[in-house]
Amino acid sequence: MNAAMRITCGFAAALTAALATTAATGAQSALDPTAELLRQVIQIDNSNPPGNEGKIGDLLAPRFKTLGFEIDVIPTPVAGKSHFIARLRGNGSKRPVLLAAHGDTVGVERDKWSVDPFGAVVKADHIFGRGAIDFKGGIAVFARAAMMLAENKVPLARDVILLIEADEESAPYNTTWLARQYWSKIDCEFALNEGGWIIKDDAGRVKYVSVSLADKSSVSAIVTARGTSTHSSMPRPDNAIFTLAKAMATLSTYDPPIKLIPISRQFFGTLAKTSSGPLAVAFRTIAAETSDRAALARADRLISRDPLLHALMRDTLAPVLLNAGFRSNVIPGSAEATINLRLIPGTDANAVVADLQRVVADPNVEVRLSAPSTAPVGLPPSSQDTDLYRALVSNARKTFPGAEVTPYLFQAGTDAGAWRSRGIPVYGIYPYPITADDLTRMHGNDERVSMESLKQGTALVYQTLVDVAARQ
Repeated sequence: MNAAMRITCGFAAALTAALATTAATGAQSALDPTAELLRQVIQIDNSNPPGNEGKIGDLLAPRFKTLGFEIDVIPTPVAGKSHFIARLRGNGSKRPVLLAAHGDTVGVERDKWSVDPFGAVVKADHIFGRGAIDFKGGIAVFARAAMMLAENKVPLARDVILLIEADEESAPYNTTWLARQYWSKIDCEFALNEGGWIIKDDAGRVKYVSVSLADKSSVSAIVTARGTSTHSSMPRPDNAIFTLAKAMATLSTYDPPIKLIPISRQFFGTLAKTSSGPLAVAFRTIAAETSDRAALARADRLISRDPLLHALMRDTLAPVLLNAGFRSNVIPGSAEATINLRLIPGTDANAVVADLQRVVADPNVEVRLSAPSTAPVGLPPSSQDTDLYRALVSNARKTFPGAEVTPYLFQAGTDAGAWRSRGIPVYGIYPYPITADDLTRMHGNDERVSMESLKQGTALVYQTLVDVAARQ
């Protein structure tokens, strides 16, 4: 190849690269405003610890100020960790509505991601990045919906408050701390938070919208096995580590019984309507409070193939920590495991621990709560008889025609307790349709959300706010 040809080929390659870059830049600049905001929020690493949630406030504050929102940044005792509050004033004839979204995320295993987890990569109509679903996608949707009220100059009967929370993924300066210190800034009539799901099938059709009215509670139980501490060259039958291993093996085969509260029965009844064949029959059986134990067992086995649905039907237990030994040549006198219990509201944690002790059935093993409990855990579900719940249900049906809308018990925990414990209804929703595959990526690798889902979610939340907050 002569010099002229090399120059020509080099120019062509450079031009191709430049055009590709321009196309990519153009595609990103043409993103829907919610998608573009999500990209910017994902690019801030808020893995907790340490969180650095204040950086989200730095990003959002000037935009909200320009639109006429009042801004409060509430610092915590940890540098860089703060709560962001933006309030759009109404005429005060009604109490405020609150949008709560946490700014921190869990960490990442970078080597297991196919893209930069903080690069906000756009690929195949999806935005990839840590927090895309949990819950930076929610920040983008809630923020854009609130901003649209100001942009469209909607006259308001009530204040609209956007809260970007710190420390949801890792206490202690979460909304419980915020409510103790600054309750007047987040007091409201009702609130939207993370929680329920908008689930679509592989063809992209939304099957159902679930709105969480309550959360399961997280309680720690300690399993302690005891034996004789001695030199490792002279092992004895009462080895604490072996004893603990046997106890944990026994617990691994134990499934707590089915226990549904009313909103869970409504949820499984909804699933029966959106399913077909044996699965629909199983959902109807679970929802119907049948006394046919054999039918219940068959339904349970089929439904429990889905870990999420298995968790909604019962209290659950999961070992999360192990502690045993201090030297390689000493058999320790005790070995300990921490079990994370996720309990349905109204459950007596002491009774659950007593049940686990019965299942283990070993006098050398003790099961106890890590902290004493004297009352049933959890808070009662939020009311379905409020303007916010009715507006959310109505607009979910309009946004996703043909989809069922149902109340829901959230299988994990959120920061909603700061309000529910004060009698304020909180309604949880991840405000964008996702598939079962998307859901498995949350807190995992290659977390993502579709840009079309973000657009739909923004429309849903915006119209819900108009319905509950606008002057009629």
